[in-house]
Amino acid sequence: MMRVWILPILFVCCGSAVASGLFFEERPGTAAALLLTFLTLAGVNSPLIFPRSIAAREAQRRSAVDGRPVVFWRPGCKYCVRLRLRLGRSARQLHWVDIWRDEEGAAAVRAANHGNETVPTVVVAGRPHTNPDPGWVREQLSPPA
Repeated sequence: MMRVWILPILFVCCGSAVASGLFFEERPGTAAALLLTFLTLAGVNSPLIFPRSIAAREAQRRSAVDGRPVVFWRPGCKYCVRLRLRLGRSARQLHWVDIWRDEEGAAAVRAANHGNETVPTVVVAGRPHTNPDPGWVREQLSPPA
């Protein structure tokens, strides 16, 4: 659990230290801007921007019922963040599995990626796709015409 928060905590601590130094050098505007930048980086790299993760087994069960893709991700992954941000509101329609919290999910990703935990891995209709284009993932949410 703690591992997912290491990077965001480091961003907050480093940003606070740098901003404090600048503030005491009487540069409050620069300090505030840098602190805001570090806090934004902490937020983007935290698990808070992702929809609630579920277990891999539950995600696969739900996907079999509703046909929606399953996304295997982990906090701190810039490609996962890119996918999440580019999907916008439609990201909530996917089933998200945090591989750092779910060993079965991590095993599924390793099986799909020749032993590597490469994320995001998106499973559509039982077929894994590693780091797919966000536009393509959005298309998989649309019902076939």
